[in-house]
Amino acid sequence: MSKLGIVEDTLFIPMLGRLYASEHCPRILYDQKALELKEKLPFGLLKQDSQSQYTLLASAVRSANMDRFIRAFLDRRPNGVIVQLGCGLETAYYRCDNGKTRWYAVDLPHVVKYRRELLPEPERETYLAGDAFAEDWIKQIRADVPDAPILVIAGGLFHYFEESKVVGLLRMLTGFGEIEIVFDTVSKSGMAMMRKKYMKQVGHGDAQMFFYVDSASVLAGKIGSGVRVLAEEPYYRHITRTGLKLSTKVSMAVSDRFCMVKMVHLCHSAKFHDQTG
Repeated sequence: MSKLGIVEDTLFIPMLGRLYASEHCPRILYDQKALELKEKLPFGLLKQDSQSQYTLLASAVRSANMDRFIRAFLDRRPNGVIVQLGCGLETAYYRCDNGKTRWYAVDLPHVVKYRRELLPEPERETYLAGDAFAEDWIKQIRADVPDAPILVIAGGLFHYFEESKVVGLLRMLTGFGEIEIVFDTVSKSGMAMMRKKYMKQVGHGDAQMFFYVDSASVLAGKIGSGVRVLAEEPYYRHITRTGLKLSTKVSMAVSDRFCMVKMVHLCHSAKFHDQTG
């Protein structure tokens, strides 16, 4: 197995969550590809007894939310391009592909190497190794698709970086045509909760987390003129609670009530058709 650092090693957290949801809560998320990969994962990573149902589903819900935004984007822009930034072992291609979309998966070189060992590149998904915060990957994509609308998905990525670095990336993307970006984030209070409970429970208490968003509009203002907020919504708003443990339902309700975890959808384009997921 390729050696991964603490932050990169968190790529196994969403995979474990998707497996749990697929086996126990398929109405939230069903991921056939994740189930197919289960036997190829390091055995020690498959232990779920150290995590609560809420913690496991928090990871799966991220994928479910991203799927919703991807499908809505492809409904609006069937010839659009999907970019998974900090892709890890995400399998959205297999859940959301419409049969003609071009996909790109971007991550650090050793993560991409590990991804290829488990998930060889499918027909229309290209793996790009590099720094998510450098412009090499978007330059390469724009060389391939100069005018296509692009949806960038950044799941579970920004938490680990300072705000200035995240804003720099988002500002950089405004120079590359019609681009939308969707990411999950936390509020300041949500960050405190995540540091104290979530990361310790999933076995990564040493991972440093910095970025949070109390207001997407304020964030958009920091990025620059022309950036629009298309959505800022509670993380569990569209997630069914049927059949879940009471403690999980309560945790989801509290999170949404105080918007501790959220989905943010931004765009920079005069051409954008005013319609979100």
